[in-house]
Amino acid sequence: MKSIYLDVCSLCRPFDDQTYLRIRMETEAVSLILTKVRGGRCKMYVSPVHFKEIDAIKESEERLELKVLLEEHGTSSKVDLNKVRERAEKLVKLGFGIADAAHVAFAEANNAEFITCDDKLAKKCKKHKIKVWTGGPLGFCEKEGLR
Repeated sequence: MKSIYLDVCSLCRPFDDQTYLRIRMETEAVSLILTKVRGGRCKMYVSPVHFKEIDAIKESEERLELKVLLEEHGTSSKVDLNKVRERAEKLVKLGFGIADAAHVAFAEANNAEFITCDDKLAKKCKKHKIKVWTGGPLGFCEKEGLR
């Protein structure tokens, strides 16, 4: 079973302004990925970072839907938190933001492919050769042949 880790910007894509073609396409890709998660074909890892970021979302309906999604279909990370923290600190020193570094460190610790809609973050991950595949939802669907 494929292990994946979607960051919060990917999970929030369906709530973004759908008038932009890219956002609509990424929304469809995220929806397709989540269909595979709900069907048991992908295991979606979640971390405390997800819940901390989601708690900061102002829109209550979006916040509630995301929490329910993660609680019902996410798999909690059972990793050495000290190692994750050490890795996140190294990533911060390389120029990653704190939340982004934590998401990447959790994805690596779970050996889960890291899916983000943040182009700058994906580029930074590739530049620093993080230990797992990284890309956007469209790239993931294409790579996996999801239709």
